[in-house]
Amino acid sequence: MKRFFAAIAVIALATGCAMFGGDKAPAKFSGGMLVASANDMTLYTFDKDPAGKSVCNGPCAANWPPLAAPADAKPVGDFTVVTRDDGSKQWAYRGKPLYFWIKDTKPGDKSGDGFNNIWRIVKS
Repeated sequence: MKRFFAAIAVIALATGCAMFGGDKAPAKFSGGMLVASANDMTLYTFDKDPAGKSVCNGPCAANWPPLAAPADAKPVGDFTVVTRDDGSKQWAYRGKPLYFWIKDTKPGDKSGDGFNNIWRIVKS
C-alpha cells in the first residue's frame, strides 16, 4: 500500500498536478524564471493564448502539459485559474495559462524558451 501512495505522489509531481490549499502559490520565481512549486520545473506561456483562456489542447497539450489546478482552486496573488476546453482547471500567471515542456527533464531546464517563437519562460 505504501508503494501505491508513493507512486501516486511521484505521478502528481511529474505531471505538475497542483495540490495546494489555503494561500500557497502554485509557482515561484527561481533562477530568474517561474517554476512550479511542486517540482521546480520551468513554466512557459503560449503567445497564442488570449488572457484567461488556453488554446493549447490535444497534441499541443501532450507536448506542453498544463500546470494543473485542483477543481476547487482559488486565485492567489498574481495566479488565477482558467477552465480548459475539457473542463479541467489550469493555473495562469497574470492571466496567461502556464505550461511545462515535455522535453525539459530536470529543474533548471528551459529548452522550450523561444520554441517556434511562440513559447516563452516567465521571467522575474
